[in-house]
Amino acid sequence: MAEWERIGRILPALPPRAATAVPDSRSSFPDPEQACPRCHGRGVVLLGDRAVRCSCMQERALIRRQEAAGLTAALQRQTFARFDLRYYEPDFLETARRSLLAAQEFVRECVEGKARRGLMFTGPVGSGKTFLASAIANALVEKGHDVFFVVVPELLEAIRNSFGRSESEAGGEVEERARTSGVLVLDDLGAHNYTDWTRNTLYSLLNYRVNHELPTVITTNLSLEQLEYYLGERTTSRILEHCRVYRLRVGQDIRRVKASRAANAPPEERDS
Repeated sequence: MAEWERIGRILPALPPRAATAVPDSRSSFPDPEQACPRCHGRGVVLLGDRAVRCSCMQERALIRRQEAAGLTAALQRQTFARFDLRYYEPDFLETARRSLLAAQEFVRECVEGKARRGLMFTGPVGSGKTFLASAIANALVEKGHDVFFVVVPELLEAIRNSFGRSESEAGGEVEERARTSGVLVLDDLGAHNYTDWTRNTLYSLLNYRVNHELPTVITTNLSLEQLEYYLGERTTSRILEHCRVYRLRVGQDIRRVKASRAANAPPEERDS
């Protein structure tokens, strides 16, 4: 089975992210005649007597990779260029800068084939953890790397829902995708209702990736002590072996600050 076909069957098994999903007309691939005024859906344009590949083909390929990676339209907008250090108060600015540099260095290591360990971003809600993780995913997808971005509760739900299904069904492949993706982003490893099953599932996933030197990026609002309490000592130990830890801190929830500024901005500036 083709890789894109296999991935396309996996993603529908993941629950929808109502809070972050933003409709994006690019994802629906409209009528090719309307989609590209240059080639009118043919994929090639004429330059004199030569036919060359239209730039829209590269754009479409990127969109497909973003969707296959689990990056919603909202997450696709979270890039390194838009990570604004001005949201961090002076006391927290240096740790934010170090986290940004670590994320960018991680991307470079992946591109050069040198990444063996991942990253874990910790900090309170609205401190920029998911933003940095998304920026990493976007940068790698743009360079053609295999990335899978998933929210932890959604991943666990999809794996649980796959029980009892045949291997040919999409839900049964979700765990395999998380295990074997070139870079896995586990967003929101928080204080969920962890059971022995969820702890064992996460340990098995992380243990596989450690043993196969497949880097993982994790975001969590838990401290290391809380991680050990919720996940257990062996899983936490695996995470610390597998990931370099960076803590982001803010005085105010950045999402709330942005929302407040957007509400008070002139209409022409609200989407900038």
